Order: sequence, then structure tokens, then C-alpha cells
Amino acid sequence: MRGIRTVRAAAVALAGVLVFSLAACANDPLAEQYRAGDNKGYIAGDFRVVEIPADERGEPVEFAASTESGTDVSSADYAGDVLVVNFWYAACGPCRAEAADLEKAHAEFAGEDVAFLGINTIDSAEAAAAFAETYGVTYPSAIASETPAIKLAFAEKTPIQATPTTLVLDAEGRVAARIIGQLPDASILTALVRDSLAESP
Repeated sequence: MRGIRTVRAAAVALAGVLVFSLAACANDPLAEQYRAGDNKGYIAGDFRVVEIPADERGEPVEFAASTESGTDVSSADYAGDVLVVNFWYAACGPCRAEAADLEKAHAEFAGEDVAFLGINTIDSAEAAAAFAETYGVTYPSAIASETPAIKLAFAEKTPIQATPTTLVLDAEGRVAARIIGQLPDASILTALVRDSLAESP
């Protein structure tokens, strides 16, 4: 009988923990989208910009992968540059919608110490290359399906809560800003990049 009471008490305690956990997630828009189960194929952000003061940034992000063209790429290739990193995949509607704005921002910084790198989270190199051709994207994308560690390298330094997510890394390779969800306008990204450029000696 005592064993039954112990099991019942444990079950009640577990139920309380579950209720608390679910309540904590109730105001999480990403969790709500997942629970909605509308099969749209992505979890969208609510478009938030998070800027991180220079004295609060963590360690540099170190990564290595290969691009859709088979070229090796690593964090060392971008040393001293401000780097814009965009997480995307081909079937993601917001990724398609923001492609032109990302390319516009990329073109604006031609000749400056700024680089762009996509990180395709699920597609093959062939699918990523087809997307780039269709949407006029001229900067490379690393293929995470071939090198899954690249996603972990970024996730260890900053939350990647939605697709798309765009990061601005400062000249030291640290995350300086994070755009959660679809970029609504190229000017927002260019302003963040200019801020990071202004910090460079």
C-alpha cells in the first residue's frame, strides 16, 4: 500500500511539473507555431533584432564546411571582416521572400570589409545552387547537410530559433546582432553592418 501511495505522489508531482512547463511555453510564439501543426514547412520568427554590445559578446564562432560549389570555407577565411550569416533552406517561404533584400545588402558592401555567407540547413548542394540561380544570390552557402557541425558551431554561441535567421558577426568573429525571422528590408541589415564596421579599427 505504501508503494502505491509513493507512486501516486510521484505521478502528482510529475503532472505539476508538466503543467508548469507547458505554462512557461504558452507565450512562446515559436512553440505556438509548432503546436499549430499547419504544415507550412518552417517555424517563422516574429522579426526581432537583437543587438549585442561589444563588451557583452561571447567568443568568436569557429566553423568549417563546404559550399554548394564544393569549395571549402571556414571562419579563418573571414578573419578581420564583418560577416553576415543567413540560415535558410529552399522550401522556406520567408527565405525566398528575403533573398532579394539580402542580395541587395550584399551588393551595397562590394569592395568593403564585409562578407556574406548562407548556411543552408537541410538541402543538398544541388538544391542550394538551384535556389541561388533562381533568386539571383551571388554569395556562397555552406551546406549543413554535408557538415552538420556548422549549425552546432553557431548554436553554441547564439540561439538559432527560427528559419530564416540572420547574424552579423563583428571583425573578431563574435555575434554582434541577430535578426530573428524574415528580413523585411535591406536597410535594416545594412544599418547593423555599418554599426559593426564602425567598430573596426
